[in-house]
Amino acid sequence: MISYFIFGLTYSFACVVQPGPFQAYLFSQSITNGWRKTIPLVFAPLISDLPVIILVLFILTTVPPVVLGVLQCLGGLFLLYLAFKAYKTLRSFNTKDKQGTTGYGSFFKAILVNLFNPNPYLGWSLVMGPMLIKGWNEAPKNGIALVTGFYSSMIIYSAVMVILFSVAGNLGPRVSRISLIFSIIAFLLFGFYQLWSGITVL
Repeated sequence: MISYFIFGLTYSFACVVQPGPFQAYLFSQSITNGWRKTIPLVFAPLISDLPVIILVLFILTTVPPVVLGVLQCLGGLFLLYLAFKAYKTLRSFNTKDKQGTTGYGSFFKAILVNLFNPNPYLGWSLVMGPMLIKGWNEAPKNGIALVTGFYSSMIIYSAVMVILFSVAGNLGPRVSRISLIFSIIAFLLFGFYQLWSGITVL
């Protein structure tokens, strides 16, 4: 059981530090709204990953790859929309009175970002899914330990990253604007990449 828990801890760290759409969204929100309003967003994967796990374990293994291609195209369009929103925030950015999407709207967008992100699908289909099935078949406690270690550590790692992002944003208006520009570029790159990947599959 301990080995499965440790595996969850280490694999979640690799997922969090790897640049991706969800990390870019956390970065953008922490710069715009501060870490206190962004911290709740780190819990979004607990909701968004549930349908991902179900799809990977029970559906995506039996359907053609075109389904993932369609999902990637939709995700790419959504990320381009987030890049546009981040650009509008940059144009009206004021470090003394930070404005941005807060509350349920921001949390819902975080769920959509992760839901349309192909990384959880790939991670669960290639790594976590097979490991979960293997551990559960050996003993249910192994599967529970794997999932617990993975998501508990993911929340902690993400929270630390949000605080670090926010600190970088508080170093001054110039740093904040540069950080927002990087988040816009990240959204654009991930958006076009997902569109290209989805179109290639289709």
